[in-house]
Order: sequence, then structure tokens, then C-alpha cells
Amino acid sequence: QMPGTSRDDQALAAQAKKKLIQATDPIEKLRLQCLSRGSAGIKGLGRVFRLMGDSKSRTLDFNEFMKGLNEYAVTLDKEEAREIFRIFDKDGSGKIDFDDFLVTLRPPMSNVRKQIIMQAFRRLDRTGDGVITVEDLQGVYNYKHHPKYLNGDWTEEQVFRAFLDNFDSPYEKDGKVTTDDFMNYYAGVSASIDTDIYFIIMMKNAWKI
Repeated sequence: QMPGTSRDDQALAAQAKKKLIQATDPIEKLRLQCLSRGSAGIKGLGRVFRLMGDSKSRTLDFNEFMKGLNEYAVTLDKEEAREIFRIFDKDGSGKIDFDDFLVTLRPPMSNVRKQIIMQAFRRLDRTGDGVITVEDLQGVYNYKHHPKYLNGDWTEEQVFRAFLDNFDSPYEKDGKVTTDDFMNYYAGVSASIDTDIYFIIMMKNAWKI
């Protein structure tokens, strides 16, 4: 069973929607709106920004930032969006680094959680190149119990691709999962789990680490 299942996602989304009613801090509001879409919510916003911004410098100006928020259907008024943008535009250049932005938007996690996530990533990244691909999953992820494989709908390759798509967003399914994708995804899962102990047990069981 993979962590971040739809049941966890529903719990996370419900929790985020509840907290959103009281939230006043613009960054917290944006974070909760992303989490109300489940574990992959923040990552999804990241993908939208990546398509909007300057891919070489990995930056966004305010118009691109607003356009990304609108495209992702985030409800923040322009003043709140400006406030968020100002916080991240540390040097006053009129541009923000969207990697920095996404790291800050991630729900905070303890170091032990980050360590176990990286342990799981390294277990899956058999080639050690910092990216998980279909090839990496062979022999690590058991596809034989997948219902669609059992009933003959999917091949082994399709099961692996569907698995990797969990970490991707609808905007960019490239069959590759970076450490950032993995960390963003599990930051979402982590937000719905109160204790470090439970989170670690869940990860160890899921990834046999």
C-alpha cells in the first residue's frame, strides 16, 4: 500500500479546509488552499509556476505569479498576493525564485521526517542519479498485486508509470521523480499525520526500510 493514499488525502484535504476558515496569514492561506487538494497540491502549483516562469533562471515576476495563482484557481486577493510576493522578493528585483518559494510553502517537517523520506527516495533510486524512473522501480516496487495488472488491463510498465504519476502533477507527467517532487509530495502526506513516530512507521512499512 502506498503512503499518501486517497484516504490520507481526504483527511488532509478536510483538515486543510477547516484550518483555512481561520487562517489570516497569506502564506498560510495559500499553503492550506494547496493542501485542500491533497498531498500533491503544492507540487501541482509548482508545476504551474514552472510553465509560467523563466525556466533558465527559475524565476517569476509578479504578473506570472498572479497568472499562475489564477490558473491554479487559488483565491487570494491581489493585496495578499502582493504581500506574499514581497516576502519572497528578498532583493527587491521584482522577481522571485520559485524553488525557494515552494520550499517555504511546504508544510514544516521535522528533520527525522525529512531523513526517512530521503531514505525511501534512495531505496527507490537504484541508479543513484537523483531521479526515480521506471527502470529504478523494477525489482523494488511490487507491481504483481496491482488490481489492473491482476485483471490484465495493464502491463508491468503501465503499473510503474501510474505509480510515478502519483508524484507528478496533471500538468507534467514525465515519468521522472526528483528528490524535490518526492519531498513536496511527502510534505503533503506529512501534514495529515500528527506524530513523527507514526509517520516513520508508515514510511518503513510502505518502503520496507
